[in-house]
Amino acid sequence: MQTVDVLIIGGGIAGLYAALQFSSDVRVCLLTKGEAGISGSALAQGGIAAVLDHEEDSYEYHFADTMVAGRYKNNPAAVEQLIREGPAAVRDLIHLGAAFDTNDAGALQKTLEGGHSRRRIMHHRDQTGAEMVRALWARVRERSNVTILEHTACVDLALLPDGFLAMLDVWVGARHDVPCGYDVPLRTICAGFVILATGGIGQAYRYTTNPAISTGDGIHLAYALGAKVKNLHYVQFHPTAMPPLAGESSCFLVSEAVRGEGAFLRNRDGERFVSNYDTRGELAPRDVVSRAIIQESRRLKDTRFALDITQKSSDWLKARFPAIFAECQRRGIDMGRDCVPVFPCQHYLMGGLDVDLDGKTTVPRLYAAGECAHTGLHGANRLASNSLPEALVWGKRAAENIMRCLRAGFASSSGAQTLEARAPSEPPSTLQTQQLADYAAEIRTLLQESCFVFADKAALPNALLRVEEIRVALQSAQKTTETCEVQSMALCAKLIMEGLLNEPDDA
Repeated sequence: MQTVDVLIIGGGIAGLYAALQFSSDVRVCLLTKGEAGISGSALAQGGIAAVLDHEEDSYEYHFADTMVAGRYKNNPAAVEQLIREGPAAVRDLIHLGAAFDTNDAGALQKTLEGGHSRRRIMHHRDQTGAEMVRALWARVRERSNVTILEHTACVDLALLPDGFLAMLDVWVGARHDVPCGYDVPLRTICAGFVILATGGIGQAYRYTTNPAISTGDGIHLAYALGAKVKNLHYVQFHPTAMPPLAGESSCFLVSEAVRGEGAFLRNRDGERFVSNYDTRGELAPRDVVSRAIIQESRRLKDTRFALDITQKSSDWLKARFPAIFAECQRRGIDMGRDCVPVFPCQHYLMGGLDVDLDGKTTVPRLYAAGECAHTGLHGANRLASNSLPEALVWGKRAAENIMRCLRAGFASSSGAQTLEARAPSEPPSTLQTQQLADYAAEIRTLLQESCFVFADKAALPNALLRVEEIRVALQSAQKTTETCEVQSMALCAKLIMEGLLNEPDDA
């Protein structure tokens, strides 16, 4: 049994940046369910929004743009915190080694995305998240006080009087080295504080841009401890994604920055149409553009839509959007000559574990940052490129708050409560891999058909009933990574459906 001061669950930007805030005498353990570098953060293409130039931009403009995109359901204090503290976090990231694109004079290049009134988005080509993750991992690996556990999932958290007991399942790929349940020894970590930075819930949907590890695990772990979850039905659908190819599980995102550089959306007849639904056209916020596509799809009874940036040369596009250009080439598309087929799909979660301005959940000593957290920043719809600075700001805030607690004398968990004391009287059931896969597929179908862009409130009650049945079937299952992932998906589906059923029709 290992004892640490802080356990960070998640290896994306929020978790990595949090790890860097602790002094060298604080024992930190960082878990990542896959290998280092695999996270939702690493897939972020467009950029990071921050006001670094006060001659052409201002905090007030960024504040207003964020509130408008969030349909004024944002927490103004959270928005203010992001726009005031985000610029310093970006500068610190550059100091840590992250490289953003610059112009010939060496100044940072800034692009425009939907919902922004000014160019304030720094980027590393179309792989901004991957560059940030690369730089942060390099620095975290230098810290002797940080233990990194890859291919390791937390399958349960127990709240002790002075911290947490975390039960871990060590796995490689789809194969478990040891199937971990309460009836067999578990690897455990005792931690005085826990930061959940587990990312999104996209794998609960049939079509998502999220990686395979994004199953809502942190929300599931905290919910079981009684943490408050807020607005999980605030799910963002990105308007421009290419469907997965055969054998692949995720859609390929075509960054909003492509529209920021002048791309148009066209329907099956080659007509531009978004302006028929909103005067901001292709540069309206994501939810507006996604709704426009669905409305146009219903009008035409057709799902063929395309993104047209053929006014730019192939050479220019290959230099500015190398990853997107390469993916299009893999599909036989030349962005400089051909339109790119796109359609909305699940992309981001604005709801999550309800946290305050320091990332504290409603459970003592439990924090959350990044996509799994509901900070109130985004309201009902996230403004493009606000997620990366949010991860930095709340990751840092959570770590700093924990540091203050440690300095005030809050001791780390002693691990006095043993694993055996928590063992159930009945041995857990073992679900076959195919059973779990079938449940996961059913959850994805139910969410896709009832909770996609426009909720189908007539279908929601029956969908919710079936999700509850799946949750009951999973309750007594053995604690493995795969079982917990499906349990997490089922819980997230339930909370999304309940939120949509309670949402006013005109919301």
